[in-house]
Amino acid sequence: MAICFGRAELGHTQFTSFNDRSGTILEGNWQSCREDDGEYAERIFDGTSPGLGRFELHLGPYREFALFRGVQEEHRDHASSDNLLQPYTVPLMGTMARQKWIVRGIVFEATLAGGSRDDCESWWVTLRRADPSSSH
Repeated sequence: MAICFGRAELGHTQFTSFNDRSGTILEGNWQSCREDDGEYAERIFDGTSPGLGRFELHLGPYREFALFRGVQEEHRDHASSDNLLQPYTVPLMGTMARQKWIVRGIVFEATLAGGSRDDCESWWVTLRRADPSSSH
């Protein structure tokens, strides 16, 4: 299984990978920070997974996440019915936010991780196969 970390969109974004080769496709800390125009940053990862095929994973902006089958250059609306992550906005409960989605053989989890900057949302994200014993 391969993932391409080539495509980033919408300004300054930060992602620190902590993949330990334990079968996760993507694991690490993601920050969506407020830009000069007042909007929050977004990062898009392209990858391939059995059961899903080629996909795009959208991190941000802010508390939004999206997973789309296929890869395209045009930005996709996270509210679209094509977004496999529903709900696509992680609700804030007091100071905590956490969401787990299981979709077409993969598990995506996003947990609000706090941080030291008021202008950023910091998240711990993990994308992995639902069946870790799969060799693909």
